[in-house]
Amino acid sequence: MSKMMVKNMSLKAGQTLTLTGRPAPDATSFAVNIGPNEKDFAMHINPRFNAHGDENAVVCNSCQGGSWGEEFRDGGFPFQQGEMFTLKITLTPTEFVVEYSDGSTIRFPNRLGEEKYHFISIDGEVRIQGLEIK
Repeated sequence: MSKMMVKNMSLKAGQTLTLTGRPAPDATSFAVNIGPNEKDFAMHINPRFNAHGDENAVVCNSCQGGSWGEEFRDGGFPFQQGEMFTLKITLTPTEFVVEYSDGSTIRFPNRLGEEKYHFISIDGEVRIQGLEIK
């Protein structure tokens, strides 16, 4: 398990965070969190190969004041253990638009409602090879 944190950065509405990485060959899950701080997440995206009772599922959620919201799951699973992926997350005032490597897209509501977030963390069994905000 590894953990990477980026603090005091700025992801603003209209910008896209692009992550490239590779899950471990035996990864069970990893997570990307975006929020105003280390405890509150407007966007938690958690690809699960085999974790928390899920197999090949992407679970999205938000967390505010220590309370998790309702889990959101939408269809496919474009991740492979040990294989490179690209994840593009675009922030809008009302939602996060997530584009996977295979071109499929999901939309997750911006439940905290901010137009700028200052914190990103990535944890789990994944090696991040690129992080860019444009």
